[in-house]
Amino acid sequence: MILVFGGTTEGRKAAEVLEQAGKPFYYSTKTGEQELALRHGVRLDGALDGAAMQQFCREHDIRLLIDAAHPFAEQLHATVARVAADLQLPLVRYERIYPKRDATLEWVDRVEDIRWGDGPLRILSTLGVQSIARLKPFETADRHFLYRILPRESSIALAHAQGATDRQLCYYREGEDELAELQRLGLDVLLLKESGLSGGFAEKVSAAKALGIRVVAVRRPTPDWSAQPLGHSAATFRLVNGPHGLRRAVESLLPDFFSLKSGLTTGTCATAAAVAAWHRLLTGESPDEVSVTLPDGESINVRVGYADGYAFCIKDAGDDPDVTDGAEVRASVVASDEFRILGGEGVGRFTLPGFDYPPGEAAINRGPRQMLRENIRGDYEVTISVRDGAELARRTFNPRLGIEGGISIIGVSGIVQPYSEEAFLESIRKCVGVAQASGAERIVLGSGAKSEAALKALYPQLPSQAFVQYGNYVGATLKMADELGVRHLTLGMMLGKAVKLAAGQMDTHSRRGTFDREFLAQLLVEAGCPIDISAITLVRELWDLLPAECIEAFVEVVIGHCRRCCQSLLGNGELTILIIDDNGIVYA
Repeated sequence: MILVFGGTTEGRKAAEVLEQAGKPFYYSTKTGEQELALRHGVRLDGALDGAAMQQFCREHDIRLLIDAAHPFAEQLHATVARVAADLQLPLVRYERIYPKRDATLEWVDRVEDIRWGDGPLRILSTLGVQSIARLKPFETADRHFLYRILPRESSIALAHAQGATDRQLCYYREGEDELAELQRLGLDVLLLKESGLSGGFAEKVSAAKALGIRVVAVRRPTPDWSAQPLGHSAATFRLVNGPHGLRRAVESLLPDFFSLKSGLTTGTCATAAAVAAWHRLLTGESPDEVSVTLPDGESINVRVGYADGYAFCIKDAGDDPDVTDGAEVRASVVASDEFRILGGEGVGRFTLPGFDYPPGEAAINRGPRQMLRENIRGDYEVTISVRDGAELARRTFNPRLGIEGGISIIGVSGIVQPYSEEAFLESIRKCVGVAQASGAERIVLGSGAKSEAALKALYPQLPSQAFVQYGNYVGATLKMADELGVRHLTLGMMLGKAVKLAAGQMDTHSRRGTFDREFLAQLLVEAGCPIDISAITLVRELWDLLPAECIEAFVEVVIGHCRRCCQSLLGNGELTILIIDDNGIVYA
């Protein structure tokens, strides 16, 4: 079992990650007032001291602790680390992402260090309800303090207990306009904690600056999280600052919690290799791991290696069935007069329009290019290559997309979720985009190789790029076609998928369920062929049961239901639906 200490945005994100496993875990908060929907997690409300925490861990077989508490909760951080060390439990610290400190602000370590100056002041403290007692001594006739707190009964009661009056209290309202609120209060000074991106620090500062309000910021406590807490080693402690890093940490420290393991995109591998090569160029050092910032701003550590003239990263696809799993992604970095990204051996090149970059460019997509630029500072020439990339590419969508000579460097989030729909859907989108850019008069969708072969025979005049395989994602593919402005579309389907679509299933994968026997019987009645289907286990068995004179009527009924289900998804296009039998015969 896992025990999470939350009550924060990071705590909520941690719970969302753990919920993906479908297994129970515990989520602990001091007040129990955080709104949080848990399906598999169990809430624990109320503070736990060291002894109570140890007892709970022993009684409930806790095998991993996740500290996602507020950065200013120093005592709790110390207690969690001590309990983890005493019980020899692995520990994950979920830290926030912090922007670079703004030198134009006034920074202090404690409120006692603030120099208020002379004259009347109207001051808003956003330091939290616990800080009111520390600020009360600084209240004078000329210094009027307001305290912004959460609109909770416990917070209001605690504020009153520390001497705050109702007239001094104002409240956080979700989604409120910071600029309008600060302007309404007519402030001279804003006090705030260095609360990181998730704490709204940047928004508060921006609003205060726009109004000319003096900003005083209390620095966050800065324990050396880069070093392991007392009693921990590199094998039992992880520091993360985002959901992807948290999942990878749990997969490493508690391998049996998630049934499937996440992986890295080729874009992340390319970036890690490039960061390693850049680091070695600048420092002469060759660390075994480098930190890579992902598109969402979080950073993860990635293992790398080195050879003469380049660094490399071995692609780990996790449990996603990716042909590039285990591929060696390489990067070389040299000084240049500007920042450039080149594709080397094993990286394909675009030969058709419809991509982020024009024909002739290396097949390195926009997301990985942005990652490379954000992780490598300065003017350098970065060359990405992939060992045996040309051979790997033959087992990908690349030949169909008109990408020649190697694989693509791709990735939107930087992380591959197990059996990721994201990766497959992105491939479909690229295929539809290329088909549209080819200028073909019609784009033809087939579920797989068999249906595509029949459709190509039906439309011999169309270029190969006009044919796109959608797998099971009928609805998603039709939406993509509509978004890309496709006007003439053919959807070809084997009978089993067609019946599922007719029943309203836009994803026809078998994991969504088997065919609906009652619905199939209804279709047969509508077609005037009420035959006995009690013995069939697969829809395609109907081809052997249907009398020849019934086939046309039955196909017409199925296509009619499919058309009604698809009508709203291709709003501006003309859709032709075809059904294909096991012998490749096409019915319209």
